[in-house]
Amino acid sequence: MKTIAFAAVAAALVAGPALAQEHNHANHGAAAPAAAASGKLSVETTTIGEIVKNEKAKAVLEKALPAITAYYDQVGTMTLAQVAPMSQGAIDDAKLKEIQAEFDKIK
Repeated sequence: MKTIAFAAVAAALVAGPALAQEHNHANHGAAAPAAAASGKLSVETTTIGEIVKNEKAKAVLEKALPAITAYYDQVGTMTLAQVAPMSQGAIDDAKLKEIQAEFDKIK
């Protein structure tokens, strides 16, 4: 069942209109576990469920991946880095870096 759900998420993310647009090539270092404990948002360690609890972070996520809103219940316990391999290229390293750069501006 989860495989079907992830396939649907991947298909929806690929179809999202904003995904083919600009990629910000800003660096995002590997997030340390301490970053999550300190409250710092990370594509590597912060779950999507936690991201959407922060209105600014949620806005960043939905701007970068508009189709993800339909799948919060299915991917909420995962990080963006965990969802990326199942996204059929919709969430690549450049997209993760772009989102992380925006997260780094929050607070």
